[in-house]
Amino acid sequence: MDRVSALDEPLKKTLGPATAKVMAEHLDLHTVGDLLHHYPRRYEERGQLTKLAELPLDEDVTVVAQVADSRVLTFNHGRGQRLEITLTDGSGRLQLVFFGRGIHKPHKELPPGSRGMFAGKVSVFNRKLQLAHPTYVPLGTDSGEDAVDAFAGKLIPIYPACKGLESWKITKAVDAVLPRAAEAVDPLPPALREGRGFGSLPEALLKVHRPETRADIEDARQRLKWDEAFVLQVALARRRHADAQLPAVPRRPVAGGLLDAFDAKLPFTLTDGQQKVTAEIFADLATEHPMHRLLQGEVGSGKTLVALRAMLAVVDAGGQAAMLAPTEVLAQQHHRSVTEMMGELAQGGMLGGAEHATKVVLLTGSMGAAARRRALLDLVTGEAGIVIGTHALIEDKVQFHDLGLVVVDEQHRFGVEQRDALRSKGKQPPHLLVMTATPIPRTVAMTVFGDLETSVLDQLPAGRSPIASHVVPAQDKPHFLARAWERVREEVEKGHQAYVVCPRIGDDEDEKAKKKPAVEAKAAENAEKRPPLAVVEVAEQLTGGPLQGLRIEVLHGRMQPDDKDAVMRRFGAGEVDVLVATTVIEVGVNVPNATAMVIMDADRFGVSQLHQLRGRVGRGSAPGLCLLVTDAPEASPARARLGAVAATLDGFELSRIDLEQRREGDVLGQAQSGVRSSLRMLAVIEDEEVIAAAREEAVAVVGEDPGLAGYPELRTALDTLLDTEREQYLDKG
Repeated sequence: MDRVSALDEPLKKTLGPATAKVMAEHLDLHTVGDLLHHYPRRYEERGQLTKLAELPLDEDVTVVAQVADSRVLTFNHGRGQRLEITLTDGSGRLQLVFFGRGIHKPHKELPPGSRGMFAGKVSVFNRKLQLAHPTYVPLGTDSGEDAVDAFAGKLIPIYPACKGLESWKITKAVDAVLPRAAEAVDPLPPALREGRGFGSLPEALLKVHRPETRADIEDARQRLKWDEAFVLQVALARRRHADAQLPAVPRRPVAGGLLDAFDAKLPFTLTDGQQKVTAEIFADLATEHPMHRLLQGEVGSGKTLVALRAMLAVVDAGGQAAMLAPTEVLAQQHHRSVTEMMGELAQGGMLGGAEHATKVVLLTGSMGAAARRRALLDLVTGEAGIVIGTHALIEDKVQFHDLGLVVVDEQHRFGVEQRDALRSKGKQPPHLLVMTATPIPRTVAMTVFGDLETSVLDQLPAGRSPIASHVVPAQDKPHFLARAWERVREEVEKGHQAYVVCPRIGDDEDEKAKKKPAVEAKAAENAEKRPPLAVVEVAEQLTGGPLQGLRIEVLHGRMQPDDKDAVMRRFGAGEVDVLVATTVIEVGVNVPNATAMVIMDADRFGVSQLHQLRGRVGRGSAPGLCLLVTDAPEASPARARLGAVAATLDGFELSRIDLEQRREGDVLGQAQSGVRSSLRMLAVIEDEEVIAAAREEAVAVVGEDPGLAGYPELRTALDTLLDTEREQYLDKG
């Protein structure tokens, strides 16, 4: 058997079909290699030997003692059986308890007078100290001190388990495949391994699964983290290298062209941050290789303006620019704000259009046939310099005259395959600018967006108002919720507008939920059981209750696109006081007159999502107010999370908190890609130094040998850990 296939062998061959089936279905483990990379979550110590007279409560202990007596009792009218064994060591007594089918083996192996070693957690039952279902080893008369010490001091690995496959069963399965670890292919180049003082991969696998000491665990963890970080960074470095070889048309702005005309119209000057980021983008656009840049900026930092100026520069240079938005609401919003900002410069070919004007067209899936035909014609002839659209832009029938720049808004909503489909519409690969308003810690940017150069906009434009955020504990203090609705009324009386956000739209079939008074606080015990609050119900109750008399409308994803657009237009024009909506308003919606937001069931949203939503208010000169309504109890993690959101407006700080609370797999876009994250040991937030160092090493290796011809083991590890599909998905943050 060659070195690779030993770890590729299906588990059913080694463990049997039943165990292999559970591992595949519940833990996504299919091969010997998968199981060897299923690491213990933590390690229990059996504890040093303890005298029975000194047993501490609620602690794991190990005792050596003699069986004084043993008896089987029945309960539940004879249907249940319990084995009680009393131990003594001369200093005190302790009871062992076993239930059900688990009584037969210890009953046979531990007769009165026999000695054994017992490990478990001490509890009290009927005023007696006991160990329930302890681990034990019978000791014969010839068992010496060595056997006792070996048992007592042992580290017990605790594995991530699932129903039908407890940790101890996984331990047995790992024992069966552990000899194969000797055949694991080592991805780290020998020079790197020696330079950093790492042992071999087989040694690390042995130490992580069966450590002798805590130092063994630490050694193994450091080595395995490096493997993950390094293989990941090599995959990204190869992608960057391949992209850098592609040809692209340089796009330089023309003096006295469309961009200059647009800048002359701006009623304000760009912030220092916007100027710096623009310089980085324009330098990339001027090169003969495609730009691959991630623009991350705080909510409201002016990313759209920066992107628009880049698009205008490309139009000046004879190309076209396309902006891809995740939802129709957002595409329409971008189209509206771009055409408003450009004014007559967006009226190319029209009466009243300016000298350098171009056409800005919208393309979405729900457009009528005639409007769609017109838009497609404008694109293929080059009449339209800028197109803004949804996934509809990716369809085969959409052709461009000369696509020079693709701007992807809210990157985390798109897969790399959608991005590439749009890029393939250029005669040569177009430049790419990816935007996100979700601040990304440096390590995540290096891990998830590792194939993109990063620009950060962290300065808010002048005139932006601060946003005050408060948690409203509706369950503990119902009068706080009543006050929240008063505050909304006060904002409307001042001439402003408000959003009320709910997690759910509200379905006709959900009759039970409709019967409940949604806006009022619920009893604590119902908080978990009830469905999340819904737009339709909350709007109804506010209209007839605390916000009676105000102009209230709803907005959600199941409405017809024209209806959604009409509602947003009315809200933007100030004809609606309160918009009750789902998270369709999360990104890009810009209504400067909206100053208040009430987020119902706020604990049902993620930290970054709450930060995004909050960014919809305080966009004008009046201060913003965001109220996070929750039924979560005071001491709960959910309340702590909401407290963190209320306490800071720093998106980077919040994204760290968000990430610490989510699984690493989510970070790598696991949900979108449908493939398992390759990160088992690496923690993206905590292991910043490892990731940064691995990136440097990876860049050096790929720079010197892009095809990895001199690194066959690294190539094998890359194929195993990151098959082609997974490598393609790496940058789906």
